Amino acid sequence: KMAATMKGPVAVEDVNVTFEDQQKINKFARNTSRMTELKNEIEAKKKLLQNLQDASDDLMMSDDDSLLIPYQIGDVFISHTQEETQEMLEAAKETLEQEVKGLEERVSAIQQVLGDLKIQLYAKFGNNINLEADES
Repeated sequence: KMAATMKGPVAVEDVNVTFEDQQKINKFARNTSRMTELKNEIEAKKKLLQNLQDASDDLMMSDDDSLLIPYQIGDVFISHTQEETQEMLEAAKETLEQEVKGLEERVSAIQQVLGDLKIQLYAKFGNNINLEADES
């Protein structure tokens, strides 16, 4: 979690926080929060992707091609042949991979915005502002 906070007592003549500065600080905080949400979403999708991969691997280990495999669609399980199930798993994996890629691109764009804001804010406030991630 990142926090944009002012450090220590600051003499008024040292740093004047303008409305524009406040907007930048708020934008930094909003984008930091959004990035955290996106990273959590990416993690969840990667776990799901791993589960699909595991299911796919387990399916390949099966010798019996005549087995019908129950595949969950919404709240119901529908039985499919091994081949159909494998195709459905592959399609689901592709979809998730695309979603992860899209989320990672958004994180990258936000990191760019945060980088620019950091430069601007540190240029004005120097050591009077902390824009680094909290390790707590």
